[in-house]
Amino acid sequence: MLSRIRILTFLHSFEPGGVERVALRLVRQWRLEGVDAPLFMGRSSGAMLAELGDGLDYGSPTQPAFGTGWFETLWMIATLPAFIRRSAPDILFCAGNSYAIVAVAMKLILGRRCPPILAKISNDLDRRDMIPPVRLLYRGWLWVQGRFIDHFVGMEQPMAQEIGAAMGIALHRIAIIPDPALSCGQIERLRNARSNRMNGEAGIRFVSVGRLAPQKNFALMLRAFAAAAGPADTLFIYGEGPERSKLARLIDGLGLAGRAVLVGHVADPASRLVHFDVFLLSSNYEGVPAVLLEALAASLPIITTRSSRSIPAMMMDGQLAKIVPVGDCPALGHAIGSAADMRQDAAASLAQASRFTIEDAARDYLLVLTTLREGRAGR
Repeated sequence: MLSRIRILTFLHSFEPGGVERVALRLVRQWRLEGVDAPLFMGRSSGAMLAELGDGLDYGSPTQPAFGTGWFETLWMIATLPAFIRRSAPDILFCAGNSYAIVAVAMKLILGRRCPPILAKISNDLDRRDMIPPVRLLYRGWLWVQGRFIDHFVGMEQPMAQEIGAAMGIALHRIAIIPDPALSCGQIERLRNARSNRMNGEAGIRFVSVGRLAPQKNFALMLRAFAAAAGPADTLFIYGEGPERSKLARLIDGLGLAGRAVLVGHVADPASRLVHFDVFLLSSNYEGVPAVLLEALAASLPIITTRSSRSIPAMMMDGQLAKIVPVGDCPALGHAIGSAADMRQDAAASLAQASRFTIEDAARDYLLVLTTLREGRAGR
C-alpha cells in the first residue's frame, strides 16, 4: 500500500517562499491520505507558521540563545542527521534547489544509512543571469548533485531534458509531476470569485506576488511600470523580503508613491488576484512559478519574463501570456503599455491551471517515492 511509507520533508523555517509553501501543502495532503509524513523544521518561526503551520506536527532542534537564520543551511546540516536517525524515514524529500546542499551533506554524513533522496527541481538550471565563471562552478555543482541524489522531479515536461543534461543523468532518474500549486477547491473559489475587471474607468490594476529578493527583479518591474504605465494605472506587489527598503526607495525615486504599493506578506495572496486586471512577473530565473498558475486560475491576463524553459509550455506558447525576454526593460514596458488590449481565455487558462493540483501531485509523488523505496530495498 502507498500509505505504508515514511517520507521526511526538511525545511529551514516558516518564512514565506514558494518552495516552502508547496512543501508544507504536500505534507498536509500526504497526511490527509494516511501517509506517514514527518516534517523537520530548522526553526519554528516565520509568517507562514500561523497559516500553513497551524495544527501541523513537526520536529525542530533546540534553538541556541543566538538566532540561526543567518546560517540556516549549516544549522540544518548539523541538526538534521540526528532527526533522521531517530525518525528512520524510508525516503527524504528535498523540496527545492536551495535544499540540495543539505541533501548532498546527508549522503556524505550518513553514508549507507542515508535513505534515498527525491529532489524537486524548483528553479531554472540554465541560470544565464550568472557571470560565466560562476555559471561554470554552478554547472559543476549540478553534476555533483547528479552523483549523490537518487531521483529528481521536474514540474513541467521541458524540464526533463534540462535536468538530464545539467545533472549528467539518464532520463529514467527523472519524473515530471506538475507543480502542486493549487487545490481543486482553490481553483473553484478563484473561478467563482472572478470580478468585473478592465472597466477602463480607474486605470489598469496591475498585481504581482513574490519574495522581495534579487531573483524576482522587482526593480525592473517598477522601472518598466514607471516608463510605460498610464497615469491612473496602479501596481500592487504582495510579498516580503530583504529588498523591501531598496524597492521602497526606488518607488519614491521614480515618483510612483501612491501608485506602486509594497503590500507585504498576506495569507493566501491568490485570493486577492481576482480584484486586479493584469498579473506581472519579472523574474531573472524561475522553475514553474506557482504565482503564474494562481493567476491562470483567476483568469488574469499575464505578462511574464521567459525566466525558465517551462514558461512557454505553461503559457501555451504565448496563448495565455505575453512573454518578454529576461531583463529587457523596454520590452516589459511595451507590454505594460499595451496591457489595455489584453484579454485572457478563461476556459483555456482554467484548464491549464487544473493540471497543477495538490491532490493529483500528492498521489503522483507517492508513486515515485514508493518505486524509489522499493528500488532501495531490492538493492
